[in-house]
Amino acid sequence: MSRTPARRVVDGVAALGCAAALVGWNNAVLPRLGLGPRGRAAANAVAAAGLCAVVRAAGVPPAELGWRAPGEGLRRGLAASVLPAVAYPVMLATPGVRTRMASGARRADHTEWVFVHIPVGTVFAEELAFRSVLHALVRRAFPRSGAALRALAFGLWHVTPARHAGDSVAGTVALTAASSLLFDLLRDRSGSVLAPAVLHLTVNAGGAVAADLAAGRLGR
Repeated sequence: MSRTPARRVVDGVAALGCAAALVGWNNAVLPRLGLGPRGRAAANAVAAAGLCAVVRAAGVPPAELGWRAPGEGLRRGLAASVLPAVAYPVMLATPGVRTRMASGARRADHTEWVFVHIPVGTVFAEELAFRSVLHALVRRAFPRSGAALRALAFGLWHVTPARHAGDSVAGTVALTAASSLLFDLLRDRSGSVLAPAVLHLTVNAGGAVAADLAAGRLGR
């Protein structure tokens, strides 16, 4: 069904507004709340869930949000996760790489970080916000160029976290923007937000575990 000019304008404003709101939330609003890691994880999860509630109330169906085909999403997500799952042991077995990984070991409680902060504050929140809500809104407004907009927004979402971690901002934005393209591909191929969520969790949680293993801090 073709869209009217007015409908196209509304869809465009919704998509661009959502992208801007997400970037502003993680770079301006959330840092000013002064929350600790637990508070930030909870705030991100609540904000993402609230965003989903808003778009559902506005009439966006579950299928557009990637809430269908969980079996296919899980299957594709697990298949995509094989590579990072194999790569981490190889990296740990390489002395030079292991040394660099050890420098990324977290000082916070490792178990809580892997089982709470990453799954809830990162994967759950970001996949709902970007691969569910933003994906649906951008696909409606910009079906041909939407992946670039979503990648830019996801990259810019990480500006302040990169600064706080002492990482290269440009490098982080570029890497996370590229990862958005991969996550979007999984989302499109599977029809389910679960596929990129599984890969996202494997990469982030696996990296945290590998870094602590490299530092020799696990099992103590």
